Amino acid sequence: MSIAFLITTLVVVATPGTGALYTIGAGLQRGTRAGVVAALGGTLGIVPHLVATVTGVAALMHASAVAFHTLQVAGVLYLLYLAWLTWRDHTPLTVDEAQTPRSDWQVIRTAVLINLLNPKLTIFFVAFLPQFVRPGSDDALLRMLGLSGVFMLATFGVFAVYGAVAAGLRRQVLSRPQVVRRMRQVFAGTYVGLAGRLALEGR
Repeated sequence: MSIAFLITTLVVVATPGTGALYTIGAGLQRGTRAGVVAALGGTLGIVPHLVATVTGVAALMHASAVAFHTLQVAGVLYLLYLAWLTWRDHTPLTVDEAQTPRSDWQVIRTAVLINLLNPKLTIFFVAFLPQFVRPGSDDALLRMLGLSGVFMLATFGVFAVYGAVAAGLRRQVLSRPQVVRRMRQVFAGTYVGLAGRLALEGR
């Protein structure tokens, strides 16, 4: 494994995107556990993209405008749906640990869908992983799987840190209702912005 791969992986993972945004939101609203669970969900959402890359399905999608745009539209619609839910949510947030939290499954499901419906991840892996595997080598498949595992571990680690830091700021943020309202508006607007960026991106 090269230093170039590790550096590139960390840069890609640490760059805020939809998955990181959702993890930060989960940490702010529901604490460290929800942030870590969201990080796990975001990581699991990468698996289908990695499988597609390793099996060659991604290459087919890269060549098929219909397949790419179908997934792209689904991702845009889901991000807009998240923006709508966030904007219209006026329920007060609390740090009362006795309050029933949103289930881990719901957090994971949403996080998985966010990354699953991002076609750029598949295209990214098509261009990214092969650069670090010697063409025609006998262990090319194993090496690609190993690199994919490292990428997933880095994703989980960075996202978990995002969630934990956000959770550490909960009391300071949640004790100010105006801040909570603005936070939701910013998150909703960011989801819309990410949807717009995804919609405008070509193959």
